[in-house]
Amino acid sequence: MRSNIHPDYQQVLFHDTNANTYFLIGSTLKPKQTREYQGQVYPYVTLDISSASHPFYTGEVRQASNEGRVANFNRKFARFTKQKA
Repeated sequence: MRSNIHPDYQQVLFHDTNANTYFLIGSTLKPKQTREYQGQVYPYVTLDISSASHPFYTGEVRQASNEGRVANFNRKFARFTKQKA
């Protein structure tokens, strides 16, 4: 392998803030933050969503709002509909 052409590979701590879960994974990322985890200091990256919190992987079904945009529109502009005589 040629030297000085490959990025440094290191252990990086990923934190899923939605599920409050930590993952220690090898990566070439160079984050500026660090955090202590299990007695060692690792580069630290926060995640909004991961396999620990994504509904597809967890099997959770999240109920979306029953009223969509059309229902909201109809409620807002119902006064402009034609009145029967």
